[in-house]
Amino acid sequence: MPDRLVLLYEKLKEVLTLHPPDSSAVEKLFFQRNVKTAISVGQGRGVVLLALAQAGIPIGEYTPMEIKQAVAGYGGADKRQIQEMVRTLLNLKEIPKPDDAADALAVAICHLHSVKMLDIYQTGSET
Repeated sequence: MPDRLVLLYEKLKEVLTLHPPDSSAVEKLFFQRNVKTAISVGQGRGVVLLALAQAGIPIGEYTPMEIKQAVAGYGGADKRQIQEMVRTLLNLKEIPKPDDAADALAVAICHLHSVKMLDIYQTGSET
């Protein structure tokens, strides 16, 4: 596992150097039934947060419910509903594959909604 975390860190740093984003979004870790999986995901998430923070990139963190609410308008939406809304919102012909790609796009859509709402709140306009 440590070798995989190092590889994740190095590859992410490389991508951030070549294509530095203005901001980033990460799903908050939620409790899973499989504790071993939750720990592994948490370790990978920590590496991602470290790389983003070291690069000085603002990080938005969102719960699964917040993501579902932003994408489907309902915090209890199921995976298929989220995938279909991602396809619709991004005007795609097909649902992105693998499933993780649709999940990542849903997090990005949530972040865009959040940043836009923050901007409206701070400036008082929807420009």
